[in-house]
Amino acid sequence: MKKYQVIGIGNAIVDVFAQADESFLELMGIEKGIMQLVERERGELLYAAMKDRVQAPGGSVANTLAGLGNLGLKTGFIGRVHDDALGRFYARAMAEEGTDFVNAPVPGGELPTSRSMIFVAPDGERSMNTYLGISSELGPEDVSEAVASQASLLFLEGYLYDKPKGKEAFERTSRLCRNAGGQAGIALSDPFCVDRHRADFRRLVRDLDYVIGNQHEWESLYQTDLDSALQQAAADAGLVVCTRSGEEVIVIRGSERAVVPVRRVVPVDATGAGDQFAAGFIYGMATGQSLEISGRMGCAAAAEVISHFGARPETDLKALFRKEGLI
Repeated sequence: MKKYQVIGIGNAIVDVFAQADESFLELMGIEKGIMQLVERERGELLYAAMKDRVQAPGGSVANTLAGLGNLGLKTGFIGRVHDDALGRFYARAMAEEGTDFVNAPVPGGELPTSRSMIFVAPDGERSMNTYLGISSELGPEDVSEAVASQASLLFLEGYLYDKPKGKEAFERTSRLCRNAGGQAGIALSDPFCVDRHRADFRRLVRDLDYVIGNQHEWESLYQTDLDSALQQAAADAGLVVCTRSGEEVIVIRGSERAVVPVRRVVPVDATGAGDQFAAGFIYGMATGQSLEISGRMGCAAAAEVISHFGARPETDLKALFRKEGLI
């Protein structure tokens, strides 16, 4: 038995939420509905402009781990925070939610803990402005073999490829996990990330055990329509998952294909929908469920998180799965 059922590696980012209307977004030059990387000065400007801020530990993979912890799995997170107030908050909050934050906050250095300013519009659409800070220094030295080799499943975020050291950390973690008999997979993260790293991601689809992405990310990866993209992906990858906003989820493994229906809900806050879909789906994988049941678990977890403010579940997901007849 491995120590961890799931380990994630990614950016350790404090999410800072505030509500904002269309006129505010336009005034501040914020492009609605996407994640943008910002420099320190821009980050400080946006942070100061936020009213009634709500703070929570975030980062895509870390949000997924929080969902998996909610479901009772033993999880660990490989990330990097500064030994400042936000960094200590982050490490403490992850531990309180049941995920081992395996690296101690880093003392010294100039870069502060990473933060993402998330502006939530009245329609629930979120606009993320992320200052990477010390997360941009995450590197292979942060990856312990004793940790990475103890994962049954490893989940990686594509955003790590934006920094050379992050890419090295990503590759080392994946190699150590798989060499020890674990399975490794990736979330493609966003279409712009795919555009920046298309050649690397095409290789990863072939090399890794599972890949999760949405329609726009798959189309960007293969530079074609969705049907053709998924046909190529299915030929390349062990397991392919494609989410489509408000439409059926498609899951393909070899000759096996599942089309999972989605119940439409009006989002209060769309933040974390993809992260919690991944949590539900990976939970299904970790507990030996079918492709369809795993997909339905992902959809149920995503529906829960968009029903309230914030990127992490507020209810007992396992109880929710039982109510829907999934376990």
